[in-house]
Amino acid sequence: MAHEHLSGILQPLPEKIKLPQTQEHNQLNDQLYNNLPVAIYTCDRLGYITSFNKAAEKLWGRSPEIGKDLWCGSWKIFNPDGEPLLLDDCPMARTLKEGVAIEGEEIIIERPDGTRVNVQPCPVPLFDEQGHLSGAVNTLIDVTEQRIGEAKQAMLAAIIESSEDAIVSKTLNGIITSWNDAAKQMFGYEDREIVGKSVTLLIPGDRQQEEQVILGKIRSGKRVEHYETIRVTKNGAEIPVSLTISPIKNTKGRIIGASKIVRNIVRQKTAEESLQRYADNLEALNDVGKAISGSLDVQEILQRVIDTTTQITGASCGAFFYNQLNENEESIMLYVLSGQQKETLKQFIIPNNVTEFPSAFNVEHIIRVDDVTKYPEYHTNTPFHSMAAGYLPVASYMAIPVISKSGKIVGGLFYGHPKPAKFTKAHESLVAGIANHAGITLDNAKLYEQVQKLNAKKDEFIGLASHELKTPITSLSGYLQIINKRLPDNDQNKSFIEKALLQIGKLSGLLSDLLDVSKIETGQLPLTYSSFEFRHLIQEVIEQMQYSTKSHRIVLQQEIGPLIISADKQRIEQVLINLISNAIKYSPEADQVNVKVVLNDNSVRVMVQDFGLGISQDQWEHIFSRFYRVEELASHISGLGIGLYICKEIVNRHQGELWVESTPGKGSVFFFEIPVN
Repeated sequence: MAHEHLSGILQPLPEKIKLPQTQEHNQLNDQLYNNLPVAIYTCDRLGYITSFNKAAEKLWGRSPEIGKDLWCGSWKIFNPDGEPLLLDDCPMARTLKEGVAIEGEEIIIERPDGTRVNVQPCPVPLFDEQGHLSGAVNTLIDVTEQRIGEAKQAMLAAIIESSEDAIVSKTLNGIITSWNDAAKQMFGYEDREIVGKSVTLLIPGDRQQEEQVILGKIRSGKRVEHYETIRVTKNGAEIPVSLTISPIKNTKGRIIGASKIVRNIVRQKTAEESLQRYADNLEALNDVGKAISGSLDVQEILQRVIDTTTQITGASCGAFFYNQLNENEESIMLYVLSGQQKETLKQFIIPNNVTEFPSAFNVEHIIRVDDVTKYPEYHTNTPFHSMAAGYLPVASYMAIPVISKSGKIVGGLFYGHPKPAKFTKAHESLVAGIANHAGITLDNAKLYEQVQKLNAKKDEFIGLASHELKTPITSLSGYLQIINKRLPDNDQNKSFIEKALLQIGKLSGLLSDLLDVSKIETGQLPLTYSSFEFRHLIQEVIEQMQYSTKSHRIVLQQEIGPLIISADKQRIEQVLINLISNAIKYSPEADQVNVKVVLNDNSVRVMVQDFGLGISQDQWEHIFSRFYRVEELASHISGLGIGLYICKEIVNRHQGELWVESTPGKGSVFFFEIPVN
């Protein structure tokens, strides 16, 4: 029969199929035959199907025609390699042709719906009583799931063996049951050395409790993902790893063990540490840059630089030497120390008084030595020039010069560590950058010291000059007053004398201010406290100021009753006069100045308001600095820029506060507030 015959019209299965009247079939119960879970069918000696059970019909996906279909009821059949198999070459056909059972072969059958099944046929010939071949019975075993499982198992095994991560399985008691090649490479154990042993062999002693925690989660059906920890190799080395552990279940869903994927994260951790170290170094560099840029104290700069660079390089000890001249123009060596060996290092420091920068510290270029103990001069060199470990436990050594803007070597940074090769090219670059910055900052600090000295001499001169000028000016004022009194009222020279007296008064006020500045700078501004009625003082000052000015009306608004305060009356009067005078001077187009007094808890506040030129906000803080003047006002209004500075100091000395609020073109309001007592 042609193979196409298999696609003929399907016939329904009879309710009861009579088996051929052979001894074997007579022994089969029809009901048992039809309900067996294994596919069975029979053929006569010519190969025509004579019977089949329900399992066979289900397996084929069709019902063959009894007495018409040959050899088997499959729609199509194939060899295991997928090549089509001729119908008369199928195992049943060969059994009937050869009269022998065929075992161990496998075929693929295809159903009418296109699905395929892996089948293991077991055809057995049937003989009558005379021994003549009467037919055959074939048992078809569906091995599809088995083959799929085997394929999956093979694929899984290939994945496990080719994985770069260690994959290990273990029992619920932690006994290793499988070990892939990556695990062997990672931990150094061969299969025969580790399989059957406890997984705790791979866990450091101080982490043994981790295994019980992990197994507890696995027993409860939980998965452990990306658990970072430390594991131990065969040679005792500890490596950082990331673990992913999953429960292993049997066919009934019961947890019987665990599979563990172990990933070596040395590179990841190294990269993370490098990034963190880089970030820390940047932060340290930023901090030290800000610190040394914002400081002009040489000792503070030296200490901050050596502390930061010792930390960045990982040195166990560090020293910063700096050469400078003292007040007697003698060369002295300043030094600061840092690191774990700071105390040990102190005993090797050279004396402070030196005639010149020692050649031992005159490092003209960066020196980096991986191991100074390898040098022939190891025990003969001066300490710090080569950091000889005969004096200090140092192997790694690095020295970096500190150079001024003029190109002169002014100092050196020196680092040591007991282990060899601790310093790198990156350390050189980092520290060299800081050293350059430090060199410039030290130059600035030196200039600042010189400016401070000059400033001190200037203050000394101002104080001395003001004091010396005070006497002749006082005498001149007295003589002019005597002359003014002796002149008749109608004398035309009288007005000139009065103008001269007015100018001498201004000059005397300027000298008084200069003397006050000198006293403030030297910390000698005297305050004489007394108790007085504050309202009376305000009224006296306004009456005095109103008498001397004809251009402005001074309006007083007092929201206080009788108020006795304890303060330096003369100095508070000086503040009031200065603020009101400024309000008049800096509002030339206005005709009014407002003064308001209010009481706030235990303090009294005075506000002086003008309607003049005003001050931009970016200059509010600066106007209280010594000799500072607002640029747009300085060109056409006279002054030295010291009045507000003196006022600020007086108010501060009273534990008070002085500030301003102003709008350009609309005027300013100056506030000062002092405690009542």
